[in-house]
Amino acid sequence: MITCKEFPNEVFATQEELFKKLRENKSLLIAQKKMQNKLSDAFDFTSVLIKEKVSINKSEGSEGVNPNQIKVVSIINTTNIMDSHRDVHIKGLWNKTVKENKNMLLLDQHRATFEGIISDNVKASLKVYTWKELGLNVEGETEALVFESVIDKERHPYMFEQYSKNRVKNHSVGMRYVKIDLAINSDAKWDVEEKEIWDKYIDQIINKEEAENRGYFWAVTEAKAMEGSAVVFGSNPITPTLSTSAKQEPSNHSDSNKAEPSNDTQNELQKFLSNIKI
Repeated sequence: MITCKEFPNEVFATQEELFKKLRENKSLLIAQKKMQNKLSDAFDFTSVLIKEKVSINKSEGSEGVNPNQIKVVSIINTTNIMDSHRDVHIKGLWNKTVKENKNMLLLDQHRATFEGIISDNVKASLKVYTWKELGLNVEGETEALVFESVIDKERHPYMFEQYSKNRVKNHSVGMRYVKIDLAINSDAKWDVEEKEIWDKYIDQIINKEEAENRGYFWAVTEAKAMEGSAVVFGSNPITPTLSTSAKQEPSNHSDSNKAEPSNDTQNELQKFLSNIKI
């Protein structure tokens, strides 16, 4: 018997029955997804103290550290993996939101309240990484949605302390679907459109075997990022800490220490892939 998240109260005798139900209800399911705020799987971060000018002897040529600010670089989302929502985020889905939304927020566990705002000094960007750069011994690449946030101690002293002591291990993106389509691995004549979507993206998916076992996924080609949040638990540990760097003023020189990927990243990936099967 086969179950799926889209129809939690039903069981299907065969994949063909499930595919028929998905296809017949595709428009309704897509409409429902677009009405929801999705809280996506989580990623790691790196934080550093921000250096500022201080009154010093100019001959020393040194700078001081502002104890009341830290810069947090967090990877909020990556593409080319089927997540626990059966979604596959496709490269380019964040292009529009990064270009147009200049008012991103870093929140405390998706709490869109004044008390929940950790920082409104956030710069969102996109960067392509190979999976090996992120600590996974697999081929291929992913496009990451990256937040660079400046956190003031006065704004949120508790989360400032958590970041400063490296106690925040995961982040999650709050998003809304804009463009999404159904991919089905079926050669039936009534599944032609869905099979085209499947063939277009299946080889890009890092957990391709799980997608093939399921036989379907949702290809998300455009989404709107509403916010990024610090969360206690996250189901996606794929991205390790990437680097630490101090913001130098006025010199352009910046010290940077790249962090090596965690030794257990590969094991954590397997746990994540197992969680997706639930």
